[in-house]
Amino acid sequence: MDILWRGLSEALHLIAHGDPQLRQIASLSLLVSLSATLLAGFVGVPLAVTLVATHFGGRAIALTAVNTGMGLPPVVVGLGVSILLWRTGPLGPLALLYTPAAMVFAQFLVAAPLVTGFTRSALELLNPDMLEALRVDGAAPPTAGYELVRAALPQVLVALAAGFGRAIAEVGASLMVGGNILGHTRILTTAIALETQRGDFALAIALGLVLLAIAFAVNAALTVLSGVKVWPAWTS
Repeated sequence: MDILWRGLSEALHLIAHGDPQLRQIASLSLLVSLSATLLAGFVGVPLAVTLVATHFGGRAIALTAVNTGMGLPPVVVGLGVSILLWRTGPLGPLALLYTPAAMVFAQFLVAAPLVTGFTRSALELLNPDMLEALRVDGAAPPTAGYELVRAALPQVLVALAAGFGRAIAEVGASLMVGGNILGHTRILTTAIALETQRGDFALAIALGLVLLAIAFAVNAALTVLSGVKVWPAWTS
């Protein structure tokens, strides 16, 4: 317990004084995870609309792939991305391995299935007649898809929050494709693992507190965007 309290005290000191290393790691982690989540949204939401609003050959396979991806082990993603980006791999000439871009790609792959799956579930809860009514009114497929997403927007934002949570909490894939290089690819989760192994519990706890604060802030922002009232309406 003494280690915990001493580490917590030192962690709060680092946060209060804006430790440069702490700020750099937190900033990169937020940038990488937000970028991955935005990409997951751009791909996952339209894909979910397609799975709900259209019937095509191979739809069952696509649904199975999405459901499988929702539980895909991050280390498998890291292995696949590492092979693709290895210097002798298909994308080796791009020299992206051990860069923030590689971590964005890896986190996108673990977040996108969650965004797709949860968005699809949200859209399927809508009134089935809504899509048919949009078609009768002559709405083009992109317009119909937009209206479906708008109708289920609070739940879609929950899907994005789940994707962000998966991305920012991810360790294995980011470590494999990023290398945990100080000042270049070290993010909150990989830094926590490293500092814990080193026995630097103060920095590890500080990083953990910042990680929790970022996750809370982003989810609070998405809650506000969804239209949910954060504060109760007090009446006299």
